[in-house]
Amino acid sequence: MKTITGSVTAPQGFIANGVKSGIKKGKLDLALIVSKVPALAAGVFTTNELKAAPLKVSKAHIKNGRAQAIVINSGNANCLTGKSGLKAAIDIAKAISKSLWISEDDVLVASTGLIGKPLPTGKIKSAIAKLVKGLSKAKELKAAQAILTTDTRPKRIAVAINIGKKTVKLGGIAKGAGMICPNMATMLCFLTTDANIGLRALRRSLRDSVESSFNTITVDGDMSTNDMVLILANSLAGGPEIRYLSREHRIFSDALNYVTSYLAKEIVRGGEGATKFIEVNVKGSRSLSDAKRMAKQIANSNLVKTAIAGEDPNIGRIASAAGASGVKFDESKLDIYLNRIKIVDGGNVIDKVRPKIRRSLRKREIIITLDLNCGSNSAASWTCDLTEEYIKINARYN
Repeated sequence: MKTITGSVTAPQGFIANGVKSGIKKGKLDLALIVSKVPALAAGVFTTNELKAAPLKVSKAHIKNGRAQAIVINSGNANCLTGKSGLKAAIDIAKAISKSLWISEDDVLVASTGLIGKPLPTGKIKSAIAKLVKGLSKAKELKAAQAILTTDTRPKRIAVAINIGKKTVKLGGIAKGAGMICPNMATMLCFLTTDANIGLRALRRSLRDSVESSFNTITVDGDMSTNDMVLILANSLAGGPEIRYLSREHRIFSDALNYVTSYLAKEIVRGGEGATKFIEVNVKGSRSLSDAKRMAKQIANSNLVKTAIAGEDPNIGRIASAAGASGVKFDESKLDIYLNRIKIVDGGNVIDKVRPKIRRSLRKREIIITLDLNCGSNSAASWTCDLTEEYIKINARYN
């Protein structure tokens, strides 16, 4: 596998664009990703009970496992907008389908931004002609920029792999900086591939990939209403169909995991006000669910995150968050490491390493590891520090 240039237009047969529709003053805010041929499609959506209108439309359209276009607006979530919001999402899908001469059901819709404001459908419709006319392989960066909200930079990647005698490409773009906590975070991710893969295999790969990437990240512990990950696979790479649980399926899944993990980490690194990337590892637990629960509890702890922001070696915050997870463990067996320096040995704090830990916390990337020494399971969660800038950004978001 190798990283290649581009993102969602790197695979064969995909084009994209991003334009200014006027939702956000002077900024790109409307994106479109299109496969030149019908594609298989799969999606994973937020588990928030309050779901935005575009998410409802996309879930309905993707049921048949097919799609050809994804339209995304930023600056307005089209959530908590009732029947008028649902009609707006449907109208946008219709307008795109007419411009591209494809079925309305083959258009998926996504929105991100402020909740509770009517979607300016007129502005979006007026921009569609320009959006469609400018579609090209070269416009993938504009699409990546158009989906951003409080993000400080676009998040994009593409890779190439060999499956049999064919070169298969996968690409992706994502957005997300705040209101990040699985399952899933306030994030959008759009993936494309030219792999000739069966629908069952595609759905399984996406579900597993999201679980090990986007569902392990947190910025602030808040779950959004609009989150989705969508993938289109148009088969233009050719070759035999990649079948469920085959060797080729494993190769494809490994590449997809690489793409989604990269984008998930980029979301954390670009978290609102973030200055440090934090990886929390829990190992030696009795069950996988225990390891996941404890890692997530520590990653979501505001006290842990603010201590790391202040470069304060407050060991008690890490240990307290571990205990608050509800996971049962033997304190006398607990080992805790911070950037590979042991700070707790069998439940006893090692005071003499505090100066070394304080110096270590100056780094941009922090690794916290807890070894429960009571089993063989492990899990990780990725997060960032919590700074004053995060409060400033969210205090004035509206």
